[in-house]
Amino acid sequence: MIKARLYSWMPGLQTLFNYQLADLGPDIKAGLSVAAVALPVAIAYAELMGINAIVGLYACVLPMLMYALFGTSKQLIIGPDAATCAVIAAAVAPLAMGDENIRWQLIIVMSLMTGIWCLIAARFRFGMFADFLSGPILQGLLNGVALTIVVSQLGKIFGINSLPSGFIERLVAFPLSLSETHIPTFIVAALTLVVTIFIKRVRSKWPSLLIAMVLATGASMLFNLEQYGIHTVGNLGDGLPFIGTPDFAPGLLRDLVTPSLNLAVISFVSFMMTARSFASKNGYAVDADQELRALGIANIASALSQGFAVSAASSRTAVNDMMGGKTQMVSVVAALSILVVLLFSVDLLGYIPMPALGMVLIISTFSLISFRSIYAMRKRNRQAFFLCVFTLCAVLLVGLISGVGFAVLLGLLQFIRIIFRPTDQLLGVDEQGMLHSMNPDNEIQPVDDVLIYRFNSPLTYFNVNYFKERLNKHIDSQHKRPAWVIIDAAVSFTHNDVSVFSALNDLVTSLKSKGVTLVLAGRRTSLNRWLEQNKINRSDDDLLVVPDIYFAIRLIQSKQHIQQKSVDDRQNEEHRLLD
Repeated sequence: MIKARLYSWMPGLQTLFNYQLADLGPDIKAGLSVAAVALPVAIAYAELMGINAIVGLYACVLPMLMYALFGTSKQLIIGPDAATCAVIAAAVAPLAMGDENIRWQLIIVMSLMTGIWCLIAARFRFGMFADFLSGPILQGLLNGVALTIVVSQLGKIFGINSLPSGFIERLVAFPLSLSETHIPTFIVAALTLVVTIFIKRVRSKWPSLLIAMVLATGASMLFNLEQYGIHTVGNLGDGLPFIGTPDFAPGLLRDLVTPSLNLAVISFVSFMMTARSFASKNGYAVDADQELRALGIANIASALSQGFAVSAASSRTAVNDMMGGKTQMVSVVAALSILVVLLFSVDLLGYIPMPALGMVLIISTFSLISFRSIYAMRKRNRQAFFLCVFTLCAVLLVGLISGVGFAVLLGLLQFIRIIFRPTDQLLGVDEQGMLHSMNPDNEIQPVDDVLIYRFNSPLTYFNVNYFKERLNKHIDSQHKRPAWVIIDAAVSFTHNDVSVFSALNDLVTSLKSKGVTLVLAGRRTSLNRWLEQNKINRSDDDLLVVPDIYFAIRLIQSKQHIQQKSVDDRQNEEHRLLD
């Protein structure tokens, strides 16, 4: 019993305790490959946030180990992520006022808050909100983040120190500042790009970014590139994190609450997209609530080890899958490999040239840019295209934090709009008597003297009047007023809402005055209980509650048959008396 509960809390533990030795070879190979890709990217993301590059490695080790224990995905690799780091940098930079130590401390606190938000959400089983941000909104957000990161690195690539910080301002000032380009810095960046592209084409499975970074670092050590004005990472300090005492104003914590919540939402949505895609590819399922808990624990672990917030690393997950990784042991191998670098090779990392680091960041971020997908969306779904472009422009024009807020708000408004003004259909039957939606392009026919209506949303206080309006409009648009109206109650009546049943009572009265009987099809037991609780008195002549639509049609046809037989009998009796 205790073991079962332990395994349900830490799914990865069961895999590691029952580990198959046959998986060890592929897992070690995949783990070393993941570490090779993670090392340069983690260092680059730390530089993106303006903190010591070694912090990027802190954000890899403990979070990877925690996810190996608490996660349910066998392929997913957790670590520094472009969108996550960009959001943190945008939130913290204005509060730190140029003080790197305070910036690092605020990043740690924000990461801790993000983890706590995730744990709270997991406690209330909010994993279902993995779909909160629609695909178009998330795509617009990620493209905006990628462009922001690319533009932010132009100063490092060209050796220009006078560029402003804002995206638009930097983009406008960059062409005017090209005359200030530091040629040696630009050459190092260009060579890093050339080496990366060459290796990808010649040996696609080799860690091209790591090799380019190693070559640039080697050149920096041999030729002392700093003497040519090329900046390097510099002293990284000791290999293990030093936990200092916070020295920022406590009031700054209040300014991190909303950004950390936004970050938790963005991180989890992109996290689940990656986890689900690789789980589907490899034939298993992931538990959204457990993944939310694992993400929270990983972020708290990162904060406690002086790192920053992490999420799913899609590129490293793809490397894991491509190299044949079988279990969560891949994360353990990768984490231990990075820990070895932290303990024994930190001094070498200080020689990394900044232009090479900036180019690595641009290359690793460029995969997020997908204008072709956005353009293709315009032909498939113009509304989705609008949402995507709106989010992209919001991120670029008003900044990452406000852009993320707009994205979350837009997702909420999109959901509310669907519930507030949902689609609806009139149903009919085909030649075999099967129900289908009626439209001008098919030959589905209505049932005689019956209108069958489906409202594609749960009824609640803010859409019930729209429901009545649409239903009455459909009734009035019929060539002949139907004697019966069947509502697909299984879709619409999902809970006991006082406003809904008050409106239903008014609708029954209104239809009764027109000689129309209302039939609620589906949720018979629940509806009868709710009608009784709301004290709605009814008779079979004004409101019927039946198990389903097919039963309703058969019942109505039976009543119609009885009525017709009664009319025929009366007419026959009148004819007999006349004869």
